[in-house]
Amino acid sequence: MKETQFINQNKEKWERFEKLNDSTNSNPEELSNLYVDITDDLGYAQTHYLRRTVRVYLNQLAQKVFVGVNRFKKDKLKNLIRDSAITMPLEIYRSRRTMLTALIAFLVYVAIGVISTYINVDFPRIVMGDFYVDTTIQNIEAGNPLGIYDSTDQLSMFIEITTNNLKVSFLTFFVGFFFTVGTHLLLFSNGVMLGAFQYYFYTKGLFITSFLGIWIHGSFEISAIVLAGGAGITAGNGLLFPGTYTRFQSMKSSMRRGLKIMLMLVPFIIAAGFLESFVTHNYDTLPDWSKWAIIAFSFALMIFCFVVFPFYIAKRHPEKLNKTEDSTLSREYTPIITEVKKLSDIIRETILYYQHYFSKFISPLFVFIFPIACGLIFYRDYIRPEDQMMNYWYDWAGQLEFIFGYGFNFYWDFISFFSWLLLFALINAFVLHSFTIATHTKISFFAFLKSKFFAIVVGSSLVAVPIFLLPWNFLLVYIAILPFFQFAIPAAVFGEGKVFSKIFKSIKLASSSYFPSLVTFLLFGLAVAIFVQPIALVFSVVYSNIYTEPPVPDLLDMLSDFVAKISDTYGSNGVFWSNIVRQIVYLATVLVVLPIYSILSTFLYFSTIEQKEARFLKEQFTKFGKRDRFK
Repeated sequence: MKETQFINQNKEKWERFEKLNDSTNSNPEELSNLYVDITDDLGYAQTHYLRRTVRVYLNQLAQKVFVGVNRFKKDKLKNLIRDSAITMPLEIYRSRRTMLTALIAFLVYVAIGVISTYINVDFPRIVMGDFYVDTTIQNIEAGNPLGIYDSTDQLSMFIEITTNNLKVSFLTFFVGFFFTVGTHLLLFSNGVMLGAFQYYFYTKGLFITSFLGIWIHGSFEISAIVLAGGAGITAGNGLLFPGTYTRFQSMKSSMRRGLKIMLMLVPFIIAAGFLESFVTHNYDTLPDWSKWAIIAFSFALMIFCFVVFPFYIAKRHPEKLNKTEDSTLSREYTPIITEVKKLSDIIRETILYYQHYFSKFISPLFVFIFPIACGLIFYRDYIRPEDQMMNYWYDWAGQLEFIFGYGFNFYWDFISFFSWLLLFALINAFVLHSFTIATHTKISFFAFLKSKFFAIVVGSSLVAVPIFLLPWNFLLVYIAILPFFQFAIPAAVFGEGKVFSKIFKSIKLASSSYFPSLVTFLLFGLAVAIFVQPIALVFSVVYSNIYTEPPVPDLLDMLSDFVAKISDTYGSNGVFWSNIVRQIVYLATVLVVLPIYSILSTFLYFSTIEQKEARFLKEQFTKFGKRDRFK
């Protein structure tokens, strides 16, 4: 094709592209199609008109779009940074009361440490350990009171300290989900240690020396712990005080707010590690004025970033204060159980249902079932305390054996076994009762329990009894069998016929959808395994009962260790009470996770029923031609 013919054939298209590209109200789809044509024309021109101006012209057109796209990406990054500079300080401002609560609580805990050391000069040994105190005494006698900071090389010290500071701060935040109790425990631990440490040096006449030493990095580190505590309380308040939202929605929103605060803290935590490793490490060579200057600047920076600037942003952008970023919080959701669903849709529906109806079944679980289960646990530990006097290999398996009684070591385990069969049935009853809304057969819970409880017990027993009877390391085999029983619980409630007839039909129905059931359960198991990593980390497994320290401690290990120290301090057996804490956390986790399995099984059951029997379709056929046209 001649160049002139090529130009005449395509020039209208090129002009149209230039016009759309320069316009702010252009049709994106048309512009995209024209851009594809332009690149095709450019390829043709590069082949046949390499040294002609048409090739240069088309190259400039394509380049203009490329530069525009990249400029948009840069602008998008700038907008993200600019928005973050507003939204993150606003989160601090919104959380100012919880931040103040954390600060006041921490100061009270520091005062407790000071008063305890004043009463008992050996109190620092209880909270910091004999080794730390003895080493400090040796350093004081050697004329180097804070010599403990120059015991390792600086780079290793920086990595170790920064990692530990990040771990402590994020732990302080995450344990706030346990109704803020965990956050207060860690604030208490750190506050008491700080108060005891500072007053101990005061008794030695070295208060200013210690102050100028530890607050070089402590101005960032301690402030970060307090702010992380405030973020943890913010996250926990979402669960405690949901307001007009569901408890799950409120928790999700408050968790997001808390995480934003934690992201703001990360640079300061790293800076604290740097100062401790490279400045505090050489504290004895620095003049006092420089230490005062570093401490004053650090506190001033923290006050500006977390007090002054948030108030300034809130005053400048009052319209954004009450604006929620989560548009899904108030979204209505109605479960659909009358259609055949793909596996991905079943999983999605399960997540949506769990989020929306979370408070409807989680509240009765923790108000009614949790206290009863705790009573069973405490009584067993009371009559068999020797079982809790040691740490266990695969701790979660050992403790769940005691909780559910499936070890059958003595008579109480049989009582626990039958009690948990009833509790497991009640858990399913609370969850399945919420489905009466979706099936348009809503009745009171007690009426539902009266008519369906025996059927639920039978269906629940079919699933639970093998779990209780088999040793935990044989449960992998049971996973291959469980899909046959997966519909037993929903069929007991929503099936047709007598109880045992419904159960037999459910097994037959589950057999016809074995592989979808197996896949859903495996995905459920994988999700649970990921979810429980903070309290059952794979790398925290202790491979022998001889060793008491896990290779990589998880959050529960740290919490249990803290409880053990406090218990030992007051003359109780630390291992015993730390195991009690583990049992309570595992129990709470079971109550949070089990409803997901019930919901997943129910949606899969309804989908399979509709696929095999077309109940809803048949019901619609019976109504065909009978609808009121004016409704």
